[in-house]
Amino acid sequence: MAQNKYFYELTISSSPHAHSATTTQTVMRDVLIALLPALIASVIFFGFRALTVTLVSVAACVFFEWGYRKMMKLDNTAHDLSAVVTGVLLAFVCPVTVEYWMIVLGALFAIVLVKQLFGGIGKNFLNPALAGRAFMFSWPVAMATWVKVGFSNAASVFGSNADIVTQATPMGPMHQGTFDPALGGIWDLFIGNVGGSLGETSAVALLIGFAYLLLRKVISARIPVAYIATVAVLAFLFPMGNDRLVWMAAQVFGGGLMLGAIFMATDYVTSPLTKWGQIIFGIGCGVITILIRYFGGYSEGVSYAILIMNCCVVLLDKVGRPVKFGAPKKEAAKK
Repeated sequence: MAQNKYFYELTISSSPHAHSATTTQTVMRDVLIALLPALIASVIFFGFRALTVTLVSVAACVFFEWGYRKMMKLDNTAHDLSAVVTGVLLAFVCPVTVEYWMIVLGALFAIVLVKQLFGGIGKNFLNPALAGRAFMFSWPVAMATWVKVGFSNAASVFGSNADIVTQATPMGPMHQGTFDPALGGIWDLFIGNVGGSLGETSAVALLIGFAYLLLRKVISARIPVAYIATVAVLAFLFPMGNDRLVWMAAQVFGGGLMLGAIFMATDYVTSPLTKWGQIIFGIGCGVITILIRYFGGYSEGVSYAILIMNCCVVLLDKVGRPVKFGAPKKEAAKK
């Protein structure tokens, strides 16, 4: 509403108008609640450093959002909790041994370069947390050092004199075409008793969060189901010499597929709005994930698959777009 000397000018959207108690803050609060089971699982499997890494990441994201908008004399949006969600997700896609200064730099990249420079929430075209993770791979060794479950800064509790004990994740041998149960069987992958990024390993914890988001109607099931189903079907059809069902389960429960499909690919800002666009988006993420896992130089493909499909959203939003009410028949047929 703009006021001048003589009258008020009110700019509104076209009808119909609907009132709703849903705000950015309430949506982000529900996402944070849905992430709690995965956070608890990360502390159980990787120790309390998982919690401190997450808190540092959240604090850095909130600080950079507040600082940037204050410096640019813009309205403060830190209270909408979107920066908190970015901080949690950024921590979840990092190993528990990540240096604190690295995750602070990742938060700076995610919040300022990916989100705020494009205008803030609702205007960025890439998922900030995943873009921050991609930036942090400037230090590839640190970002690919995986800790054996139970040996993160708590070695004395588990009867070892070592500070940490590293171990390959199941995704390493799978990238070479072999599923190694010694690094974690299907049950271990399902509950999270394997090495990996601190928030991605427990499929059951992430599925609990998924159920909560569906019950709260925060997200729809289209993108996650299309994404996971595509990976499952392709893994079943092309098992690379392994048992089909075991290989399919390992591809679905292993790595960051569940975290990416449920919490990253469904980001309101960087995913399509139309129903068919969302389905194609999920299928595209699944195909690219399998291609990277099978033929890429990196054993995991979820982050890059989602970032690539983020760049296609502007095109996918044209798929399944409804015809304007009252549009001429020629225009309707063209749509």
